[in-house]
Amino acid sequence: MAEYNTIRTTGAAGARAAQIDEGLRAHMNKVYATMSIGMLLTFAVAWAVGTSPQLLAVFRDPATLQPNILGWIVMFAPLAMVFLFGAAINKLSAAGAQTFFYVFASVMGLSLSWIFVAFTGMSIAQVFLVTSIAFAGLSLWGYTTKKDISGWGAFLIMGVIGLIVASIVNIFLGSPAIAFAVSILGVLIFAGLTAYDTQNIKNTYLQHAAHGDSEWMAKSGIMGALSLYLNFINMFMFLLQLFGNRE
Repeated sequence: MAEYNTIRTTGAAGARAAQIDEGLRAHMNKVYATMSIGMLLTFAVAWAVGTSPQLLAVFRDPATLQPNILGWIVMFAPLAMVFLFGAAINKLSAAGAQTFFYVFASVMGLSLSWIFVAFTGMSIAQVFLVTSIAFAGLSLWGYTTKKDISGWGAFLIMGVIGLIVASIVNIFLGSPAIAFAVSILGVLIFAGLTAYDTQNIKNTYLQHAAHGDSEWMAKSGIMGALSLYLNFINMFMFLLQLFGNRE
């Protein structure tokens, strides 16, 4: 009887583990799908505005690409929305959080529309391809590695804060040396964050899978999609600044 109980328990545990693994795969697929839709929205909006002189002129001077008042608002709106999203996520439904993310992705497209005037279309496509390959490799490593990289988080977040401060300061200084240093560090920091966030999304799911809170898991997946989306966008922009061919 004891042997039978052991076999039965082992079988139940194995079935539960298989169920969790299947749930994790579905969760990660949803994270990547949500992120991908956000990316499509961003680049569709950016292309539509950036290739229309009339629309771009609403936000920037067509000749110098310097932002006007509305352009400054659009430039900083995504940053404000990220903080708002983090503060309001517990009050939103999963559907509301997803809608907020897609609105955020569209606003990000407005803020990036200028790249279609500043850089050649070919260089944008090339950098996007390079970013996609690098992102896929880093995210796959973060998902499959047995190494615990949770300790990276604090250092990487400090690095992001430093990048934001340096970027804002350089808006007024216009120093090419600072811009170059920020771009190099930005690529490295967001590369690290891609692996870190992927592992964190995986571990968060595994820690909460037994609770069965589908609403919380759905919102957690959207937050994960936002994190990976931001990593991709920032890597893309820093690589574009480094290697993009200007018009």
